[in-house]
Formats: sequence, structure tokens, C-alpha cells
Amino acid sequence: MTTSDATEKEPLWLLIEKNILELDSRDLSEENFEASIQRIAGELDNAGYNVSRHGGNIRQLRYAMDNARKVGRPLMEDFNTAIAALTLEDVADLYFVVNKLINDLGKTWPELKLAERRPDVIRIVEKTKLDLLITKAKGMPDDEGIRLLIEEKVGPEVITNALDITGEKLKQVNTEMEKERAERKRIAKLLEAVEGKSNEEKVKHLLTNNVSEKSIIEMAKVDQNAINDVKQAMEAELKEKQRLEEEAAARKKEEAAGPKLEEIPPDEMLEYIESIREIMEFSDQEKEIRVMCDQSSIPKCLVDIAVSEPDRLDELEKGVEG
Repeated sequence: MTTSDATEKEPLWLLIEKNILELDSRDLSEENFEASIQRIAGELDNAGYNVSRHGGNIRQLRYAMDNARKVGRPLMEDFNTAIAALTLEDVADLYFVVNKLINDLGKTWPELKLAERRPDVIRIVEKTKLDLLITKAKGMPDDEGIRLLIEEKVGPEVITNALDITGEKLKQVNTEMEKERAERKRIAKLLEAVEGKSNEEKVKHLLTNNVSEKSIIEMAKVDQNAINDVKQAMEAELKEKQRLEEEAAARKKEEAAGPKLEEIPPDEMLEYIESIREIMEFSDQEKEIRVMCDQSSIPKCLVDIAVSEPDRLDELEKGVEG
């Protein structure tokens, strides 16, 4: 694909044919034929091609003029018509369309089959493809046109000039596309891990790994309904998991709180109360009391009494001692 806006000097054969295309039937008539050759030769001389004083070049011009008169029209008329009929689908396989174009036109214009002319035909078809791509890109919304040209490996300068955008904008889209390519690579690796599994398992694996639904549809080859079904199943699993976690947390909290007041054996009750009093002699700050009681594995029910109703400790102690 074309990578820059640079232009090269046209080959002599092509410039000869373009000059012949500008002639009318009177210029190709017997009486004006030689004058037309000399006029074109002079114009090519002025363009730096040295035709008048170069035997091979003047013969090439005469040969092209003779062919145009025999066929009744210039080669470039058929060539331009064939080029104008090309579509993006046609030029998808560049070398196939070049071969077809040369073979088809070569039936009338055998000189087009010359090996030295093939690179020029390829260049023209490449330029045609680029023009078709740019036309398509200009009609696409948002940044889709820029993306199209980047994917087709069109040169940065060509893209910015053709779409009238800044280099910064092109760089931004390029960066986005690089991230997308990296994400596609990540998704492909995720899919390798579930190769041979059911679509449900694949979708679940991708959702769990934060893959977008759009990418799942594209790369896992599933529809939106399959994704919705998996999401519903995952929501049910999540709710059950959350329920079990809440139950486990409640049990853990209950275990951490220790036994209820009425469940504490008398001898242990006395030991806990004595430990609490020692702690309260050390500090009268609730937070510190709770931390030290927790470190001493004192049941929470007794700690709550100690910090809110410390006098009840005496009552509990008397009640236990009988």
C-alpha cells in the first residue's frame, strides 16, 4: 500500500499514451499524422524525455501512434475505463486484478504485456486502491475512516492529508488500536484455556476475566442470548455465594464474641471478672479496655457490661459465689 505522498517521474510509454489520449480524430488522420508525432515529440523533449533526437524513443512514439490509428482509439481510453470500473472488492487481491487487467487489455494492446510496463500498471492500480480507500474512509463515522486506513497500512502522512486530521489525532487512534490488539491477544489466550469446553463455560470464563460483551460475541462466536443466560446463572451463583459468606461471617462474629452470659461456667466467670478488673485498673478508656479484653479472650458479653455497667460485675460475682 502507498506509504507517502511522494510522486515519481512518469515512464515515457505512459506519458506518450497520455499525450495520444488528448488527440482527436483529425490529429490521427493521414494528413496530420506526422505533424502530430512531431508535436508530441517536442512536448516530451520540453518535459525532459529527449524523444526527437533519440532513435528508440521516437520509434516508441511512432509505434504507439500507429496502434492508436489502427485500433481507432487511444490505449489510455481503454485503460482508464478499466481502472475507473475497479471497486475495493476488485483490488482486494492486487496482483490478481493486475494480471486480469493486463491480459484483458493485452488482447487489443499487446504492448501492455511488456515486462517493463507491469510495475507501472501495479503502481496505478495501487494508487486506485488508495483513492478508493480514502473515498470510503471519508464517508465513515467517528474514527472508523482513520482506523480503516491504518489497518490497510496507509502511510501516516497520506492519512493526515487525506482526512485532514492532525498527527496527534492519528497517534491517539493508533494507541487505541494497539490497546485493542493487546486485548484481543489476551482474550485469545483466555479462550485457549477453555478450548473444547461448552459455550456457557467459555462465556463465563471471559466474563469472569472482565471481557466486554461485544468482544465475547466477536471472539467466542456466541450471541447475546447466550451471554444473558450465563449472566443470570452467575448472578444466582453470586447471590448464593454472598449468602454463604454472610452466614460464615455471622458465625465467625458469634464465635469471636464468645459464649453468652448464661453459658459461662461459674469458675470461669470469676476468672474473667478478675481479669477485667485488672485491665480496668490499667486503663479507663473503653477502646483500650476492649482491645485488652479481646487479647485475653474475655467473652464480649462481660466486656460490654464492664464498659457500660461496671457495678454489675460485683452483682455477677456475688451471684456466682452464692
